Amino acid sequence: MPDIQLLPDLSAYFGVTVDELFALTDEKRMERIEHMLDNDREVEAAVLDREAEFLRDKARREPKNERPWTLLAYLENHRADAAKRRSAQYARESLARRPDGVAALWELVRATGLAGPYWELADSHRAIIDYLKDFLDKNPNMEFAYHWLMDALLLDSRFSEALEVWERFSRLQNISDPIRVPDYRGLIAWKSGDRETALKIWDDMVRDLPESDYYGWGIYAQDYAMTGDYARAAALSLRCGEYMVPPRSTWPWEQGAYYQELAGDIPGAIASLETLLEIRRADHHITAGAGTDWYQAEIRRLRAKL
Repeated sequence: MPDIQLLPDLSAYFGVTVDELFALTDEKRMERIEHMLDNDREVEAAVLDREAEFLRDKARREPKNERPWTLLAYLENHRADAAKRRSAQYARESLARRPDGVAALWELVRATGLAGPYWELADSHRAIIDYLKDFLDKNPNMEFAYHWLMDALLLDSRFSEALEVWERFSRLQNISDPIRVPDYRGLIAWKSGDRETALKIWDDMVRDLPESDYYGWGIYAQDYAMTGDYARAAALSLRCGEYMVPPRSTWPWEQGAYYQELAGDIPGAIASLETLLEIRRADHHITAGAGTDWYQAEIRRLRAKL
């Protein structure tokens, strides 16, 4: 029973990793990787490199197993997200020293995901649109691929194509989230400039919606945020939480706080984030970590506005 502090020396002596000392199974290791990516906003590059190599080796050994590839995609996106956050911070530091630094501003725009001009094809969504069209031709019943394809088409103002995809989507059988059918029809109307039709579609879609269907009301809240009525969007988001049972998801309060801040209700946004932290503690037993630190930092930022 060696002391835990001896593990690095033991692994070096035997020429194996610390994981190999514990004979960690592949399935347990993949589960641990997923939990690490779920819970840690920043992971050391060496750790990511090591786990990526394990996943690539797992994929080579088991060519029909899709899970290593999924985790590799998650890992690299996690790495990219962290790099984008660092890039944005470096750009802000540059702009704090030279506000007219156009190059730094451009890097901040890139890091924070703001799309470039439509005419810059490198910044359009053509590649993912082409991929998803081909994917749906081969897999016509993959419901969520329709969502992402319509999203990308709307972002590039390709409204008539989005409507064609919606018509295919609306004919699917056994849609898991039926409310997304009128929701997307309203989105297409709104984005293409037919605001009156969009509002009617969205209001009609919740006319008979049960109060307990917090997913549906959450979608409705997001739709109303698009109209700029952030106070109503916040109220709709927060009401979703009233019908949840433990362990509750925290999105109604995070979404609600965002809309409250946009509506100018800073005390309300602070209260919503404080409720969120309490739910994380009570329902999920989370009291520390990068997520908690981020929410606490948001509360401090909002308090500074009072």
